[in-house]
Amino acid sequence: QVQLVESGGGLVQPGGSLRLSCAASGSISRFYAMGWYRQAPGNERELVAVITNGGSTNYADSVKGRFTISRDNAKRTVYLQMNNLKPEDTAVYYCNGNYAYWGQGTQVTVSS
Repeated sequence: QVQLVESGGGLVQPGGSLRLSCAASGSISRFYAMGWYRQAPGNERELVAVITNGGSTNYADSVKGRFTISRDNAKRTVYLQMNNLKPEDTAVYYCNGNYAYWGQGTQVTVSS
């Protein structure tokens, strides 16, 4: 069984920063890709960023230049550094492994 556990969400003012973490555990030894998705009420779950085991990254256009995804393979952990946050970034953020395994999500709220 594989488990993904997110942490680091919270309430932040516009222009602020947060760093999300996702720690993997369980039967799988490695993930060929890990990523972050988000879902706001009334919206579909959307891709935010993904990173492969080779280190290549892809970002949604809405977060390019503001968010950075990284991973520590030895720790089986993926991070999402979020800078210059906007109210539109408010959502539940979900960690994903191999486009198949999901965490339970962590709430990010950007508001004054």
